[in-house]
Amino acid sequence: MNIHEYQAKQLLARSGVVVPPGEMAATPDDARAVAKRLLAEGHPRVVVKSQIHAGGRGKGTFKSGLQGGVKVCATADEAFDRAWAMLGQVLVTKQTGPDGREVSKLLVEAAANIKRELYCAVLLDRSAGRPLMMVSTEGGMDIEEVAAKTPERIVKESIDPATGMMPFQARKLAAALGLRGDLVNPAAKLLLGVYRTWWDCDASLVELNPLCVVEAPDGKRSLMALDGKIGLDDNALYRHPDIQAMRDLAEESPLEVEASHHSLNYIKLEGSIACLVNGAGLAMATMDIIKHYGGEPANFLDVGGGATVEQVTAAFKIIMKDAAVKAILVNIFGGIMDCDVIAQGIVAAVKETGLKLPLVVRLEGNNVVAGKRTLADSGLPIISGDSMADAAQKVVKAAVK
Repeated sequence: MNIHEYQAKQLLARSGVVVPPGEMAATPDDARAVAKRLLAEGHPRVVVKSQIHAGGRGKGTFKSGLQGGVKVCATADEAFDRAWAMLGQVLVTKQTGPDGREVSKLLVEAAANIKRELYCAVLLDRSAGRPLMMVSTEGGMDIEEVAAKTPERIVKESIDPATGMMPFQARKLAAALGLRGDLVNPAAKLLLGVYRTWWDCDASLVELNPLCVVEAPDGKRSLMALDGKIGLDDNALYRHPDIQAMRDLAEESPLEVEASHHSLNYIKLEGSIACLVNGAGLAMATMDIIKHYGGEPANFLDVGGGATVEQVTAAFKIIMKDAAVKAILVNIFGGIMDCDVIAQGIVAAVKETGLKLPLVVRLEGNNVVAGKRTLADSGLPIISGDSMADAAQKVVKAAVK
């Protein structure tokens, strides 16, 4: 699950990470009120930031023609005007795709006097089975670009989950960022707070880009997280009802939201061949082989290892709501899964939904003979695939008819 920047900053602040003062605004009047308060507190400027689940907002373009989803304002009235121009408009960034995302929330916060932009992130190093903190002096840039062009500027520190991040590791990373003198201890404290946020929230990713050295009017410098991104592990959300309440369904695909209600793992893609598969690895392989034979997958859909007839029926209904789908491939390997249960689900779903699209089914594994018999006895025009390759070729051919 992803959350908005203003929500990420709430979680970071809870762990002692310094963030700019600010509030979420849902209307232009809210934005003006927050800006007025911040300016009255002595902050010379405020920044109005569009809140969508995508990066590159500052360089994005609204379909209305407005350039940039992040605007610095000198007055409360200017913040009102910027908010009025952003709210309800669709912002297109390099991460949203051409359709963009509608902006329904803003973050209005004090603008900082930035002196240096740095990068910091915590994620899971799956190869080592440990948390990994990465820092770089190249803040404000895409970390993928930094990794490709100047990988030596990314410093990594593996963390023992039994002990957590140690103070000496935080100081080591602070030194790698070129922080000296009075900034070392605050930097170590902030980095420890970033790690604590990752751990306590069961996050998959905590990223500060940029993490900035900022200067106060009196000339004193400090560290502050000017942007924050947190991705949560869906499987751990039951432990965090407060974080689960941060879910913004408007930022998610309606089909993905519906799938979550049936405990289905569904991600909509841009192709025309729908996939219904059990197991994430097999689902990835299924999409790969569809592309290998010239097709484009319309979705990732993993029904899991113990899907019921009801879940399979729900999966078919979700697939059929995607107008781009021209054919469906069901690829099931029965380990824990009973192939006959899937077959019964397929037959029930086709009959209930009145499916007219070409349907290719490949079953293998546990109780496969009974499963194939159920499909054959159904009287439905189901195309059988003898192997993954055979099924993929048949569904690609069916999709172009």
